[in-house]
Amino acid sequence: MSATVTTPASRSAGPSVAPAKERRRAGLGLLVSAQFVVMLDTSIVNVALPSIQADLALTPAGVSWVVNAYVLAFGGLLLLAGRAADVLGRRRMFVTGSAVFTTGTVLAASATGEVVLVGARIVQGAGAAALSTAAMSLLLVMFPGASRARAMSVWGAASTAGGATGVLAGGLVSGTLGWSWVFYATVPVSVVGVLAARRLLDGARAELRRRFDAAGAATITGAVLVLVHTALRVPEDGLSPVVIGFAAAAVALLALFAAIEHRTADPLVPLEALASRAASSGVVLALLGGAARASTFVLVALYLQQGLQLAPQAAGVAMVPTSLAGFVVSLGVLPKVLRAIGPERSMVVGLVVLAAGQLWLARTPVEARYVADVLPALLLVATGVALSFTPTTMVVAAALPEARAGLASGLSSSATQVGAALGMALFTAVAVAAGGGTEPVGVLSLDGFGAAFAVAAVVSLTAAAVALTRRTGARGPGSVR
Repeated sequence: MSATVTTPASRSAGPSVAPAKERRRAGLGLLVSAQFVVMLDTSIVNVALPSIQADLALTPAGVSWVVNAYVLAFGGLLLLAGRAADVLGRRRMFVTGSAVFTTGTVLAASATGEVVLVGARIVQGAGAAALSTAAMSLLLVMFPGASRARAMSVWGAASTAGGATGVLAGGLVSGTLGWSWVFYATVPVSVVGVLAARRLLDGARAELRRRFDAAGAATITGAVLVLVHTALRVPEDGLSPVVIGFAAAAVALLALFAAIEHRTADPLVPLEALASRAASSGVVLALLGGAARASTFVLVALYLQQGLQLAPQAAGVAMVPTSLAGFVVSLGVLPKVLRAIGPERSMVVGLVVLAAGQLWLARTPVEARYVADVLPALLLVATGVALSFTPTTMVVAAALPEARAGLASGLSSSATQVGAALGMALFTAVAVAAGGGTEPVGVLSLDGFGAAFAVAAVVSLTAAAVALTRRTGARGPGSVR
């Protein structure tokens, strides 16, 4: 009979592996909670806008700026924040973003007037840009290989859950506790992020010896800000001289940015990184996907209230199946699809399913029934978004080296945000041109909604076609880098 010899190494192997695994799980929870908060803040504030307007006596322009200030700061700073995460350290940017976001949130909750509230929303947007890109780049680095698919699926589910929770909780919280608590609700999670980051997140080494491309940062941030602002003005002003002037300024800033990056020794966005077909087509896919996905949810929310004449509360309930379906697909279906066919093909499937849902909505019958004419389309849209959103980020990340994970996150998020703004401007313009301008002003007709959903489907299918023509190189369909 032989005796089993227990060495010090064998005694310590089990306990050392388990804490490391638990730390990774806790770190993933912290990262996805950051994305949950960013998505929650976006939707919960939109629902509470009527209460905010009534309490602070905001003008219509003030109401729009409560939303647009956040969108502009968030979208404009995403690329800069992503590169800063690579240069200054991803964990450091995560903590900084959490702190800035929390500061803006507290300022917004305590605002007593329009100027302070809009200013606080700018601070929130800046913090959200740093927080979201740092969280995504940390996730890409901490979960390489096969584990990335599962981690990204949880990330996508958190995005869906955050948006859904905001829609459901916004009206309830503002109606019972007051609109200030719409902002205060996110503070505990942000504070936990600041306190727990050092313990749970990898301290990726900062590239402190590298110079920061200030000129490139200023021009690309300005270009994105002007581009998003231009898109936000199109639904109200159309192709007015002012809008055309803003568009020309955005193009000029982009051209100046390209010239600066070409001459700079250490550029913000190395042009050679975008020279490959994999990287450039990935950014195009993020742009088109952002237009098709985010804008569709806005159109659906308007369609339920303006087209089907549902009360805001009923419209919120009508969107619940969409949120639940997106959550279930992100957690239960997407990981299996990614393992079976890879992110590129998953993205194509998702975009085609999304287009099917948009075409279903484009029917817009006069006597539409929710169960037969709307609900199936919402479920298709939710499934298509879940199957294409996360894979798009994975495709962009796979085209760049791990050292530029922050840049990959910033590129994907920035392109998605710009695409969402451009898509909403395009689809709204199409709806108005198709007969959407009715009384009262700003209300779209069924014909207008039908045209907008049809064009959205064209954008989705165009994105699917771009994905099909990508060169995946030697990688197998199920590989994930």
